[in-house]
Amino acid sequence: MNIDMKKYILFLGVLLCMAGVRAQQDGDMRSSKSLFEEVTNIKKKTDRFNLFLNMNGSFDTKFVRDVHEMSNFNMRQLRIEAKGKINDWLSYRWRQRLNRSNAGGDNLDNLPRSIDVAGIGVKVTDKFSMFIGKQCAAYGGIEFDLNPIEIYEYSDMIENMSNFLTGVNFAYNFNSDHQLQLQVLNSMNENFENTYNVGNTGIVQSQAPLVYTLNWNGSFFDNAFKTRWSASLMNEAKGKNMYYYALGNELTQGKFNMFFDFMYSNEELDRNGIMSKITNSSRYGNAVNAQYLSLVTKLNYRFAPKWNVFLEGMYETASLKNNLMGFPKGKYRTAYGYFAGLEYYPMESNLHFFLTYVGRAYEYTNRAKSLMTTGFDDDTNRISLGFIYQLQMF
Repeated sequence: MNIDMKKYILFLGVLLCMAGVRAQQDGDMRSSKSLFEEVTNIKKKTDRFNLFLNMNGSFDTKFVRDVHEMSNFNMRQLRIEAKGKINDWLSYRWRQRLNRSNAGGDNLDNLPRSIDVAGIGVKVTDKFSMFIGKQCAAYGGIEFDLNPIEIYEYSDMIENMSNFLTGVNFAYNFNSDHQLQLQVLNSMNENFENTYNVGNTGIVQSQAPLVYTLNWNGSFFDNAFKTRWSASLMNEAKGKNMYYYALGNELTQGKFNMFFDFMYSNEELDRNGIMSKITNSSRYGNAVNAQYLSLVTKLNYRFAPKWNVFLEGMYETASLKNNLMGFPKGKYRTAYGYFAGLEYYPMESNLHFFLTYVGRAYEYTNRAKSLMTTGFDDDTNRISLGFIYQLQMF
């Protein structure tokens, strides 16, 4: 770590301490009222309409190969969300990302990519329910299931996936601790040509481009151990499928919390895109048997009621499952992620200030280096000071 980086860490640490002192002065532990209730002092008496503003903003200092590149303010996440219950059996939810383009007239579902969720929930019985419309895929993994504003940086696996798709979800609650979901969604947001660069390979679009997911959410020992496991089959094109498995496990013991996510993807068309980039597959489309493995773990320690410290690590690989037009099977790329942070929660609500370090490093095997002359991912470091808040406006 060079001298410039050390100076930024010291500077941002001082700022975080100042933010904590100010928060202690301005806000004792307050109830999580909506902004409407705080301003008008009128209690909201209906659950039919709830409005949230989801925010993750920070001052970032970025380094590439340990050389300072840029320091700037960044609103990483800004989403608006409305949801409510119309009656005992009907509900709705809508969430849209405000800092993403609304273009989307040519998309498969006729919705812009900026919309995460738009649909209705139907409670058929006390145990069985459905959600119809655009929604988050029911992929397993603890981190995948979190609100996006809570994520300081996603793994390559999640970052390159299509996570919000249109279709239907069926959920069955065996009891309060175990739930099974079956989900059928479009496998794409955009049309086939924009999603897969297959060129003149003869690969054609499926007549039913869908993804099928079976998801199990479990809870054991009075919520001390939780699971979020899934298996998915995605029809990418005629005769080409993707198989995705995710096993998320979370452990909570008093002040200590941790999770471990295992994710594996076997793609007969390279939906992720990393292997196509390495093999320069634009020459013949991204028709490769690519494999991706991702291991993510995070440890949290709430050492004081208002303070949390965490460490997070990632290990990811990109490989070819079979020999491909002169490219031997095996591993081509390994990615590492190493994060650390300090979080301060001044109120009962989920508002928190943070100071985080995010490091990413990449290794390419000799077979990958022999194919690539440019386009290698640079090792990066980022120090961020900011806030995360899901503000209930109404």
